[in-house]
Amino acid sequence: MAAPTTSDRFAAVKTPRVLPGVLLGLGLGGFIDGIVLHEILQWHHMVSHVEDYPTDTLAGLQANTVADGVFHVAAWLLVMAGTTLTVLSWRERRVAPNWSFHFGLLVMGWGIFNVIEGLIDHQILQIHHVRDDLGAPLSWDIGFLIFSVLLVVVGWLLYKRGARQLESQSITRDPSVGNR
Repeated sequence: MAAPTTSDRFAAVKTPRVLPGVLLGLGLGGFIDGIVLHEILQWHHMVSHVEDYPTDTLAGLQANTVADGVFHVAAWLLVMAGTTLTVLSWRERRVAPNWSFHFGLLVMGWGIFNVIEGLIDHQILQIHHVRDDLGAPLSWDIGFLIFSVLLVVVGWLLYKRGARQLESQSITRDPSVGNR
């Protein structure tokens, strides 16, 4: 059997997966939204714009607290899925992502979470808005969506920079060192 050639060794290098970082970003984005906007600032809760659950009554606040809890469970499940896929990638002996690649995916996932949440919950279902405490002005919802799209773009640019760096490193890396 012939010894592996340099090109065979480069072909064996497995690049990092994208999905774990995006899932982690989605989940962490949910936690940022829930912890900062729901709990710390108390601008809104999951169903605070629904007439049946006003936050100025005990029953309404209880319903909103339960809905916020379900929301946090969903965010936790996304983080667990991202973590599980990260461990599986390690077991596949994939190259670890560099900071730009990984952080870019986290930021992009956060932005994707915000865009989906902003369009579905704020605009389509109207179960809450960014500032229900102010009577749900549309300007806050639009600002939230603009900020979210910027997160996606910045995340994408960071991810692409990191991917290019990984690609150039795999070309220049000494195949006899480190990829075991």
